[in-house]
Amino acid sequence: MRVLIIEDQENLAKLIKNGLEAEGFAADYVLDGKAGQARLELLNDNYDLVLLDIMLPY
Repeated sequence: MRVLIIEDQENLAKLIKNGLEAEGFAADYVLDGKAGQARLELLNDNYDLVLLDIMLPY
């Protein structure tokens, strides 16, 4: 399973990424909404799950 993490706090994003990878998931992270949107739409990356920070500034 491939997971995209969209989180503006890099330390937290890395922590989540490392935890997911330790459980066998492939994970990437971006630090803002625009980068997340680009990753999902423009770059046409396929993810099974997106973890999105609900308080994320766009």
